[in-house]
Amino acid sequence: MNIPPDFIDNIKFAFGIDGERYLDALPSLIEEASTRWQLAVGEPFLLSFNYVTAVTLPDGTPAVLKIGVPHREFTSEVEALRIYAGKGSARLIKSDTRKGFLLQERLLPGDMLAEMQDDDRATEIAAQVMQTLWRPVPEKSQLIGIEDWLRELGRYHSKYPGNDGPLPAKLVSLAREYKRELLSEDEPVVLLHGDCHHYNILKSGEAWKAIDPKGVIGPSGFEVGPLLSNPYPYFLERPDAGQQIKRRIAILSECLGMEPGLIRRWALTQSILSACWDLDELGQGGEYALECARLIIDAEN
Repeated sequence: MNIPPDFIDNIKFAFGIDGERYLDALPSLIEEASTRWQLAVGEPFLLSFNYVTAVTLPDGTPAVLKIGVPHREFTSEVEALRIYAGKGSARLIKSDTRKGFLLQERLLPGDMLAEMQDDDRATEIAAQVMQTLWRPVPEKSQLIGIEDWLRELGRYHSKYPGNDGPLPAKLVSLAREYKRELLSEDEPVVLLHGDCHHYNILKSGEAWKAIDPKGVIGPSGFEVGPLLSNPYPYFLERPDAGQQIKRRIAILSECLGMEPGLIRRWALTQSILSACWDLDELGQGGEYALECARLIIDAEN
């Protein structure tokens, strides 16, 4: 198999020894899934943290096969797709979370929101998709709570208690302060996509639908952060990136009925969380997320 080096690096970075076992087993996993579900396997899509490829069902219907390292986020994604049932997202066809198999509807024509030149319209569409996906939280589920993700800020602080870590101490402290404030506010929690941005919103007929939900539970304000920093990495190459973040915040505020300040606080917290996740063992990485955080702070002015 011709596996991109970046994909291999991502898997090893994110999953360690489990990722190495997954990469070794990947050819046999593809064969197992395609045989079990009688799939004709086509070309893979852009690979990040899962092997995702075009397939055709026995009746000729185009679909998408995703094979990932079995872990909690994969299970949460499958559960979210099951709850969405094709409304606002690609439809789940079959899954096996123990093996890391997920078979879903292929959205056609499949144009990504990232390809839209009208940024205002793209922001409006994203807001509409978000609202479609927000659902009441089921009584019993294996969905991820955002508190689990946000604990990473505390782990970073524990690792660098003297504020001598690789990330700017003021930004980390501000994110931790916002985290405490936002989680203590009386905002209803809902099922969120968790990674709703330009690459994860595709054209489906005349509608727009999401792919790759993380399936997290939290206040709806947590949803907006990724949209402000994408499409990665090209967004920060725009000379007007700061002004565009301001504009996006204004549009999201109007479409979602959220105060601009609430959007900024959640987005800043998410950017610093992303920077923490991006750090390698040597404490390097996170530059893109940090620059986004600075632009979000500037958007207050």
